[in-house]
Amino acid sequence: MLITILKRLAASIPVLVVVAVVIFSILRLTPGDPAAIVAGDGATVQQIEQIRHHMGLDQPITVQFYRWIRDILHGDFGTSLISGLPVSNMILDRMGPTIAITLYTILYTLLISIPAGIIAAWRRGRAADKVVTLASVLGFSVPVFITAYILIFIFSMGLGWLPVQGYKPLRAGVWQHAQYMILPVASLSTIYIALITRFVRSGVIDTLGEDYIRTARAKGLAERAVLIHHALPNAAVPILTIIGISITMLIGGVVVTESVFNIPGLGRLAVEAIQAKDFTIIQSLIILFSVVDIVVNLVIDILYRVVDPRIDYS
Repeated sequence: MLITILKRLAASIPVLVVVAVVIFSILRLTPGDPAAIVAGDGATVQQIEQIRHHMGLDQPITVQFYRWIRDILHGDFGTSLISGLPVSNMILDRMGPTIAITLYTILYTLLISIPAGIIAAWRRGRAADKVVTLASVLGFSVPVFITAYILIFIFSMGLGWLPVQGYKPLRAGVWQHAQYMILPVASLSTIYIALITRFVRSGVIDTLGEDYIRTARAKGLAERAVLIHHALPNAAVPILTIIGISITMLIGGVVVTESVFNIPGLGRLAVEAIQAKDFTIIQSLIILFSVVDIVVNLVIDILYRVVDPRIDYS
């Protein structure tokens, strides 16, 4: 297993290099000059050129890329072109809300989607299955920001139960923290609950048609035992696959959710950096998100072996 993990990590290095080259090149080719943004509307050409020299933007693109990679390898993500603050500090300051939203969304999604998918498969063609299927279609069809605005309109503006926007850390109190997390997590998790529920239902239904399931039933095992001990474990691999895909998709959803609810997380920081054309922050965030994506896929690969020891990556 250790050798497999090391091979996967080694294989991820070229991926990160390609991501770094592509994002660095794209950002340099997009129109707009960060130096002009920093200088302001009343700046002269000479002042803008001085700022460009100070930022290192007058160097050849290959030199800029080499310096950026060198600094990252030394743990230095650079300095924000706009604020002048270290990017690593800005990311650390904004990481808490994003981690909270992501973890709560994953937990809530799994607690709802897996039981719902199992029930729908178990009661295939019955009322429970039809209700779950309809809810899944609706949840997957409505964009995250539309769901967020609907929830805000009902529970914040209409009933006044929850705050519209903002964020409170856990140290401010459990209930204070939960109040600001309920709507973002509920709106963000809707599409992923729908997606995973449909895959769980499909995977369990396919497994229930296998010969060993009929054999288990013929031995007199209760339907619940057949479902939990035979069907679900054998459907776990495709379920893990879609869970991993959903977690990586959360990155885009977090950006939208944090923007709608004005949460000071990494998604909001990414939007602000794009608007200000702050190359340093954008590059660092994309590298960070790419690393998270690689780690998630590595964890899913390891879990494959846990749920099905027959899988051999060699």
